[in-house]
Amino acid sequence: MSPSATIISAATAAPTVTDRQGRRLTLRRMTSLDKLRLFKAAGPTLAHNQPWLGMAMLACSVAEIDNVPVPPPTNEQQIELIVARLGDFGIAAVAEALNGQPEITQLDTMAAAGN
Repeated sequence: MSPSATIISAATAAPTVTDRQGRRLTLRRMTSLDKLRLFKAAGPTLAHNQPWLGMAMLACSVAEIDNVPVPPPTNEQQIELIVARLGDFGIAAVAEALNGQPEITQLDTMAAAGN
């Protein structure tokens, strides 16, 4: 593989993390469109609830759990199902893995929500 192909491959690779239950979580980098769709799924009230939205963004950053795809949610119930499936250990592992990355910081969450 060429050096530039190696760099591109590394930049687009999906990060993975293992939670305290031993589950392998593959993460996705949420695009602006992904965030917009999350706000739509959350609805107008929950899209303004920063703690709820922060948890939802962490959960929606998971693309796979143990190599089983997690499709992006389209409504509030699906968001809550992902959060429930991840549980405390999964959410904590995702938060730790994404800590310091600009996609999931509180300022970006507020800006994306229009606050």
